[in-house]
Amino acid sequence: MRSKAGLPEERSTRWLRFASGTIGALALILFLAACHKEEKAAATAIRPVRTVTVEHYAGGESISLTGEIQPRYQADIGFRVNGKILERPVDVGTQVNKGSLLARLDPQQYRQDLEVAKSEVAAADAEVTRSQAQEYRQGELLKNGHTTRVAYDQALKTFKTAQAQLDAAHAKQIQASENLGYTDLKADNDGVIVAVGADAGQVVSAGQMVVRLARPEEREAVFNIAEGTFKSPPKDPTVEVDLVSNPEIKTAGKVRYVSPQADPETRTYTVRVSLPDAPRQMRLGANVTGSVTLDQGQSVTIPGSALFQKDGKPAVWLVEKDNTVQLKPITVQRYQGDSVIIGDGLDQGDVVVTAGVQKLLPGQKVALMNASAAQ
Repeated sequence: MRSKAGLPEERSTRWLRFASGTIGALALILFLAACHKEEKAAATAIRPVRTVTVEHYAGGESISLTGEIQPRYQADIGFRVNGKILERPVDVGTQVNKGSLLARLDPQQYRQDLEVAKSEVAAADAEVTRSQAQEYRQGELLKNGHTTRVAYDQALKTFKTAQAQLDAAHAKQIQASENLGYTDLKADNDGVIVAVGADAGQVVSAGQMVVRLARPEEREAVFNIAEGTFKSPPKDPTVEVDLVSNPEIKTAGKVRYVSPQADPETRTYTVRVSLPDAPRQMRLGANVTGSVTLDQGQSVTIPGSALFQKDGKPAVWLVEKDNTVQLKPITVQRYQGDSVIIGDGLDQGDVVVTAGVQKLLPGQKVALMNASAAQ
């Protein structure tokens, strides 16, 4: 049982705890109110900003890229059999005709295989002759009743087996003869050697690239375009192609092919431009510049400083008619130096903030400074 003397002390302790809690709550409320006032003050503060006004041009964007001249048709050529290369009389740049020798394997093993196959054919042929005579003899004896049906059937089976073995031996001989012929690697058509993959003395596998043969009569300009440069081939596929070493040498080409997927490593798309009237100076491997107008009438270029991130996605601050700012999600086509090519998200006449974007808040009042046009 508690004493009366202890009651005043307990009441005093409870009162102190109540007072402490009340003071803490009041302090928290005052702190939150101050933060709210600061945010409200920041939102209501008029901040001067630099801007650009969006203007679209129906003509699209003209771009210039560097590429190289490549053959439209080229093939990696290798032996159909394994072996050690004895000689490779061609090198990069060698002009060859159809049937020209490109490389030769050591044929010794394949000659031996052919001799073995011929021996097997001879042995199988002798067995066929012997078993055929035996089958005929057993047939005559069966007619006269001097042998049994079982003996004749066995002779017939032996003959058929020998015939099948002869057929297999012939096929093996044909294969051995072809393999011997495959030790000479020859050109399938006229062309020029543009790459080599194996040298004399090297052991190669069947199908391994030994030389790359190109047909130079049809040439193309090949470009690697950054991801996002365009979403589809231009409506006007005409490309002006100039020789880098001498820009006065030029020709017109047509976009023939655009790779459907970007290269997983470089994130670029391959574009092939056919050149029906390519000047002779545009040799294989020559560096060229291609200029084309893309079908991008609704794209626009803005300074990179205008970009903002919202939930990890690109956005920009737009200035409304009442001079307040709001975030607008956008789609970036590509980055070009200090500028950004925007594909979607901006409309004609939009005013985009280009400086101080990290310090703005939605609904904040701004004052425009020397606005310019974004094209």
